[in-house]
Amino acid sequence: MFKVTPNPPENSHKSRVEILEEQRLEDATNRALDYYLKPKPASPPEPDKDQLFIVSPHIDTETLLANASEDLLSISTIAADLADDIDESRRCVALAISRMADGVQLLVERALDHLETKEMAVAAKG
Repeated sequence: MFKVTPNPPENSHKSRVEILEEQRLEDATNRALDYYLKPKPASPPEPDKDQLFIVSPHIDTETLLANASEDLLSISTIAADLADDIDESRRCVALAISRMADGVQLLVERALDHLETKEMAVAAKG
């Protein structure tokens, strides 16, 4: 037999305790799902309270290495220029600083080359 009207609704009258219990259960479910399905992004580490200067944590590696390379070039240039203006014993120290900066700059440049190679390999795959 076909029934024209839908089934009568189930008991829609709930006590306040039942309503509160359902709300608590729903809140707990949402918190659990948010914890596992919507993880909060990792925040940058807190800087040391005694640290005077910090490097911004959002700067990428390539930018950091490029700036380090430029700074090392400046240090080398300053030390080489200084070596021209001082006497022999101190001149050796200034030249040593210049050469050390040149060596470190070469290391930084090689690191930049490795980054470029990796980026090109990733771009070729993708």
